[in-house]
Amino acid sequence: MPLPIDRDTPPLLHVRHVGRDFAGRGWGVSAPFRAVDDVSLAVWRGETLGIVGESGSGKSTLGRMIAGLLTPTRGQVLLDGDDVHAGQGARKREVWRRMQMVFQDPYASLNPRMTVRDALLEPMRNFGVAQGQAAEDRARRLLDACGLASRSLDLFPREFSGGQRQRIGIARALAVQPDLIVADEPVSALDVSVQAQVINLMMDLQAEFRLTYVFIAHDLAVVRQIADRVGVMHKGHMVELADSETLFSSPAHAYTKMLLASSPVADPVRARQQIAGALA
Repeated sequence: MPLPIDRDTPPLLHVRHVGRDFAGRGWGVSAPFRAVDDVSLAVWRGETLGIVGESGSGKSTLGRMIAGLLTPTRGQVLLDGDDVHAGQGARKREVWRRMQMVFQDPYASLNPRMTVRDALLEPMRNFGVAQGQAAEDRARRLLDACGLASRSLDLFPREFSGGQRQRIGIARALAVQPDLIVADEPVSALDVSVQAQVINLMMDLQAEFRLTYVFIAHDLAVVRQIADRVGVMHKGHMVELADSETLFSSPAHAYTKMLLASSPVADPVRARQQIAGALA
């Protein structure tokens, strides 16, 4: 059951005019590359904000700035009013604990030398969430919540399929009791049948643990299934931000119409209608 979203309260996440530049590459002196430019958005507790766009649109860079993995060149990322990229000591560690990330590649995001037990217990110890037997019990509960047997604790990542590895990655993100999870293309490396399972799992976990998601993807069908609102990125800009139903039924921006028209549709009549609407 979806969580109630109260937009009369202050947002959990507030992104203010964020931008990120990267140094230019190549021979000689070249201008910096502006990957994200002047993006603002808000996400309320219990909400899933989907961010879509083609490769190179800046969506993953935006997600990494939200999660604290990249420092913005300009602007602020606020979690409950606290600047994610400012502060120090215990206060900054608490902000980091409250926001975690699920990565795209389940094969690269887990340390191959660590068992599942180590992968889950290490963040609990680092953030003081649980120690000893309490941490062990929490790890078992997280595996069960993510659809994995407790015997998985003693296994290494190489002993799991891609979908199972992503479940471990999700359990690891949950280990420190976060409020916000940034999921960067979490199902794009998985088979289609497994994608649906992982999406359903994330929706169930959102209700169980009262989570808020920023869900980044290029697959519009996936985003439509999970997102309450959708933001569309194009060349570093957020060109459209609307609730999911409105965006998919009545897109306002030409780029959004193009994305929808290029999305695969099983019904050929409907596909032609989408293309005609995008060109109109």
